[in-house]
Amino acid sequence: MHRDRGSATAEAAVVLPALVLLIAVAVGAVTVVTAQLRCQDAAREAARAAARSEPASVVRDLAAQTAPPGGSAEVAADAEQVTVTVRATVHLLGGLLPDVTVSGRAVGLREPDGG
Repeated sequence: MHRDRGSATAEAAVVLPALVLLIAVAVGAVTVVTAQLRCQDAAREAARAAARSEPASVVRDLAAQTAPPGGSAEVAADAEQVTVTVRATVHLLGGLLPDVTVSGRAVGLREPDGG
């Protein structure tokens, strides 16, 4: 009659690693999406500043302040527009999972000179 003794423990031992893996994947996905949004915001802020003819150092500083840690910004400009691309590498679960590179890109039209 007591043949089922310990079956709950065995089932929990099987399910627990899968549950931990599922939670780790969910946390990793949220981390990647958050970094992606921060890169896009950083690119947008930097493109606005570049369109206002701010110095390149100010544009890069704005991008660095808004981007995820370790992010880098590239600024390309021509006579009519400015393009800013911000990239960052996300280290998932402290490096236990493969790194993911995310980026954000924004284009701003140059504002006319006041004179």
